[in-house]
Amino acid sequence: MIELEGVPELIDPVMVAAFEGWNDAGDAASTAVAHLDREWKGEVFAALDAEDYYDFQVNRPTVFLDNGVRKITWPTTRLSVVRVGGEKPRDLVLVRGIEPSMRWRSFCNEILAFAHELGVEMVVILGALLGDTPHTRPVPVSGVTSDPDLARTMDLEETRYEGPTGIVGILQEACTHAGVPAVSLWAAVPHYVSQPPNPKATLALLNRLEDLIGLRIPLGELPEDARAWQVGVDQLAAEDSEVAEYVQTLEEARDTAELPEASGEAIAREFERYLRRREPGTGPGPGVATDGGDSPFLRDAGSGRTRPPKPEQPGPEAVPGAEQADPASRPDAEPRAEAAGGPGEESGAESAKDPGPEPEPPVEGAGGDAEE
Repeated sequence: MIELEGVPELIDPVMVAAFEGWNDAGDAASTAVAHLDREWKGEVFAALDAEDYYDFQVNRPTVFLDNGVRKITWPTTRLSVVRVGGEKPRDLVLVRGIEPSMRWRSFCNEILAFAHELGVEMVVILGALLGDTPHTRPVPVSGVTSDPDLARTMDLEETRYEGPTGIVGILQEACTHAGVPAVSLWAAVPHYVSQPPNPKATLALLNRLEDLIGLRIPLGELPEDARAWQVGVDQLAAEDSEVAEYVQTLEEARDTAELPEASGEAIAREFERYLRRREPGTGPGPGVATDGGDSPFLRDAGSGRTRPPKPEQPGPEAVPGAEQADPASRPDAEPRAEAAGGPGEESGAESAKDPGPEPEPPVEGAGGDAEE
């Protein structure tokens, strides 16, 4: 039985989750949840037992000094609550952690038990993948779900992906089987600049989340950080003619693919977001706690940025209408999305923290299939 002492009764709560590791290219997804927690001063009210889900030789604990006293931070997943004020206040339950090493079904059941006790109405899982997308264009963000009714009512793609998956796909399916509406939002990170942080991808995820749940999210310095990031990558690309030529090729492919999608609907979404940010009384209200920043786990991503080499096999992915590559024939290839569209529901994007080769899951393109 889960006892939630000190957690008030929540108003129309939505759970927003992200996990470091395979599903978090450029740390874009986990940084987005950390941003929400920081801006709305969330209070950590629960943490999963690290002994149950993590291999400490893979995700090692860290030692730090607190006023001269040595302490240990264990890798785990933590839950916090934030309250968003305004004319229509609502609460967010934030879940941020590391993709577990074992017992994934028990892990998801524990997350869902918290969701049930807190009366969560919908679960939104954020992810990021490495993609054949240029850094000079808007970051593609795909919204996918396993619920046909939710796909229809919220203008999402219904996933039909088959293949390797990560904890994002497992948690979404667990929500579906438990009858909890669940959506996954995926941002595509350029594979040629995959090192964290990637504030442009984080910003794109937050904008899409804002549209999905109808809340105004304070962005702080993210827009300026995103512009600075793009300028920095522009400078790196300009120093290498081969990279500059490759980026131009991606730009041409992306622009050609998106010509039919420059629709009034996309313009209307941007205008609605603009109006929402101008409306008085829709800003963030006080958090449930006055300060959630003491948690050693809720940390910002590192500031290092390097340009990794161009992958040897930039072949096509499982995108509808595109030639599909046989995953078995390319076991060492990186997970990527096509430049022609956004990411799929489950990419298994390889984070910079997880440099080992992984099986390459197919990903969704624009208007295409996604991973479960």
